[in-house]
Amino acid sequence: MKQTSDPVRIGVLGCGMISQAAHFESCQKAKNARLYAICDAADDLRTRMTQVWDPEVAYRQYDEMLGDPKVEAVIIGIADQFHVSAAIEAIKAGKHVLVEKPLGVSVEECADLLKVKRAAPELVVRVGCMKRFDPGIAFARRFIEQEMGTRLALKAWYCDSTSRYTETGNLQPLILKSANAKRPEGNPKANRQSYYLLGHGSHLIDTARFLGGEIARVNANFVQKYDAHCWFVAIEFEDGSVGHLDLTLAVRMGWHEGFQVYGEFGTVVGKIFNPWYLRSAEVECFSLRDGQFKRPLGEDAHFFRLQVESFADAIRGKDDFPAASAEDGFAAIQTLRAIQLSASKKEPVAVADATGAI
Repeated sequence: MKQTSDPVRIGVLGCGMISQAAHFESCQKAKNARLYAICDAADDLRTRMTQVWDPEVAYRQYDEMLGDPKVEAVIIGIADQFHVSAAIEAIKAGKHVLVEKPLGVSVEECADLLKVKRAAPELVVRVGCMKRFDPGIAFARRFIEQEMGTRLALKAWYCDSTSRYTETGNLQPLILKSANAKRPEGNPKANRQSYYLLGHGSHLIDTARFLGGEIARVNANFVQKYDAHCWFVAIEFEDGSVGHLDLTLAVRMGWHEGFQVYGEFGTVVGKIFNPWYLRSAEVECFSLRDGQFKRPLGEDAHFFRLQVESFADAIRGKDDFPAASAEDGFAAIQTLRAIQLSASKKEPVAVADATGAI
């Protein structure tokens, strides 16, 4: 990797919601990166975002941005159905890649991306699981690895709230849209089960894997009543520990997300907040070794900016943070597919056996 202190020049693909709410600002605020280029097929939206964020260049065609030798890395912030193809194009063009979660929409296409990525080991390819950069969650992982000893069990829950859009409407900038935006065929949001698993379940699975390790087997139950969807999932980790996941959308209360991890020499309890507050998770770790509770301050909780800075450091060869790799993204998709199959078949499913599209 290129050893230099120059800021990494990033091109952002997509001028939609996630780029407007997170990626543009993060690139501008990052200490070691800059928003060099933006790209979107919608002329009106691209023009407006160029006026607001002032990149050096703006492209209508993705291949033109990839052909710009000054673009070192790309952030892919477009529809889930286009993630894999856009990431593969970027890798083949020699660009480092940060692709929004989920990595893709099927096990097979994510496997294809891994093959392309492994053929270019010099490139940094990451998935935008920004919750790993929540200082509280990162603190919990360090405690688990360094002080807790053998894991016994993990519980994690991600319960979206009926008040979420009221909150995000207040927290996010006014999101501009365009009738000319490129969209997938059909309406991916029409299948709410797949949409929720990909958009929300990917966060839950990544948190569980980040804190608990590889998931080997799942046994899922799914219930849909009125306009709510609920997955309760018993899981088995590869290290022999067990767990339980709760994905519910939407609960009739405030945002409800968190985790508990039980181990040989301690326990971790965490409460995670709606991510758009940019507020660190409240985490309390009890250590049997010294009989004390430990809590991090988490004063800097701009997860999206921290994610970009870590990405840029990795490109410069100066970062070893356990960010979500392409392999992590693949594992999340395969686990979500296993959950979907288990709920449908009403039987346990080994993650390694899961195939197909979510």
